[in-house]
Amino acid sequence: MGYRATARGERFRFDTLAAVMAAATPERSGDALAGIAAGSALERVAARRVLMDLPLATFLTEALVPYEVDEVTRLILDTHDAAAFAPFRSMTVGALRDWLLSPAATAGTLRAAAPGFTPEMVAAVSKLMRNQDLIRVARKCEVVTAFRNTLGTRGTLSTRLQPNHPADDPQGIAVSILDGLLHGAGDAVIGINPASDNLGNCRDLLVALDALRQSLEIPTQSCVLTHVTNSVRLLEAGAPVDLIFQSVA
Repeated sequence: MGYRATARGERFRFDTLAAVMAAATPERSGDALAGIAAGSALERVAARRVLMDLPLATFLTEALVPYEVDEVTRLILDTHDAAAFAPFRSMTVGALRDWLLSPAATAGTLRAAAPGFTPEMVAAVSKLMRNQDLIRVARKCEVVTAFRNTLGTRGTLSTRLQPNHPADDPQGIAVSILDGLLHGAGDAVIGINPASDNLGNCRDLLVALDALRQSLEIPTQSCVLTHVTNSVRLLEAGAPVDLIFQSVA
């Protein structure tokens, strides 16, 4: 059916909801390389106007990735909590943004509402929010978790140390880790985005990270952000996998 919006007298058309979401995203070089980014700042504004007036329920009927071909989409829609979503069914994405920033959105109401929101709904509303808005909403939540240390307590800030190296050189990574630790970073996780998803390479990085962590007795977690299936295979093979995590652009 397509979506349309006007910005400064110029009309823009988006063929699909996925195209709207991509165009509404803040400028990123990766999106530009993939050919899905907005062609201009004006087009980005138009896409956000579409999202502002878009009913949240649209995300339940128009999947960004077809239900028939994507297991994640099927999981999201098949397990969606309709009862939790009921109070928000008539809202638009813009109205949800206003609610999140209002006093009505408390830690308790957010916990109750969370099962009713799909990841796409959350992604959509985030595209209409400034960093200050996101921080304001995040402050209403408290999620405490623990592994080798405790994260998420109120009044604390934890950081990820990301010692990437263009060639996955262990010595270069070790230097970056030590530099980051001296700056007080890495208590949340020391996580590497590997240059190569080769299983042997990822295993070597995991072993090196774990050896460094143990030798310095660092109370933190380590992670190599390879594909989730790779992490599972490495875990099954006995590699020191602390966290299974992958960035999804």
